[in-house]
Amino acid sequence: MASISIKTKEDLKILQEAAKILRGIIDRLKCSLKSGMRTQDVDGLAGMIMKQFKVKSAFKGYRGYPANVCVSINDEVVHGIPGSRLIKEGDLVSIDAGIIHKGFYADMAVTVGIGTIDQDLKKMLLVAEGALIKGIGQTQVGHYLSDISHAIQTYVESNGFSVVREFVGHGIGRELHEDPEIPNYGIPKRGPILQEGMVFCIEPMVNQGDWKTRICDDGWTVVTMDGKPSAHFEHMVAITKNGPLILTQ
Repeated sequence: MASISIKTKEDLKILQEAAKILRGIIDRLKCSLKSGMRTQDVDGLAGMIMKQFKVKSAFKGYRGYPANVCVSINDEVVHGIPGSRLIKEGDLVSIDAGIIHKGFYADMAVTVGIGTIDQDLKKMLLVAEGALIKGIGQTQVGHYLSDISHAIQTYVESNGFSVVREFVGHGIGRELHEDPEIPNYGIPKRGPILQEGMVFCIEPMVNQGDWKTRICDDGWTVVTMDGKPSAHFEHMVAITKNGPLILTQ
């Protein structure tokens, strides 16, 4: 059963505040990225900015996760644990961050290229971000949940890439992960009918090669099975009677 996260105007106000703060944190982290820095430097900066905004990381301690944010490079799809790894020219770096603000959660992810990246990677970034927009376009009252999934899969595959199937989007509000799960693939007109007040994290993960993934020995970092690069974009979206409201935009 899909949860309704926005029940009052105050709920919406706090979620908007949380999303705005998170967007600011992500933007500052994006601007900080450069060749030669370590992924743990990104995490340290994230912790400092969160402290400035008086919010808590939604990730640190969640099921034992050890860091403030996830930083994933190249073939790392999601959940990369920050550490001593160096970021290099030509890398793709994904930052996934979540915060807790006044009892509500916000969650967002972006992928950026460091310096000059090749044309195939540029195209993958554009397709992954475009797939996110296609999915958001389906977050309309009266649509089915799988309409989001189908729009993402169709767009990604029509552009020659694959969409990860083992990891999905989700509801969000008073918990980081709420019902329903939102796969990035599937046939349309299946699952719950979307209602006003639902809040979703829509997050396509797009691979250059095959869609299959595996989890590394650290128990968190997800990588592509074939070693090819991946991109990840995520927005937090509220369903309103006037259409989707992208809270993290």
